Amino acid sequence: MRIRAKKSDSGFTLLELIVVMTIIGILATLAVPSFVGAIRSAREAVLKEDLHVMRAAIDSYTMDKQKAPQSLDDLVQNGYLKTIPEDPMTHATDTWTTETSDALYSLDQTEPGIDDVHSGSQETGSNGQPYSTW
Repeated sequence: MRIRAKKSDSGFTLLELIVVMTIIGILATLAVPSFVGAIRSAREAVLKEDLHVMRAAIDSYTMDKQKAPQSLDDLVQNGYLKTIPEDPMTHATDTWTTETSDALYSLDQTEPGIDDVHSGSQETGSNGQPYSTW
């Protein structure tokens, strides 16, 4: 009472498997550059937002305390930032570069300090400028 399978019902041929694998390879080749571009755009958006938030915190600290912060840790310790964000380009919190100047931004300001922050990455952004100049 054995039922024998017909030769046409036995499975896929090697040629069919090769065709399917080739189609999958072509689709993957087309999708990967789009995926990488989307990841890069997302990281750049996070960088822009982090820089905006940190610069606003530096300005608020300077106006409230009448002195500029001496480090990014001052912003965290005084409640202007919850934590120092991770630089999305270098994946580290300690690679932010800060600019310090002697300029005073208000009449009541007594001490100079940090007045700007940039990414520590030396890579170039999608706009052609290095992330360290954003």
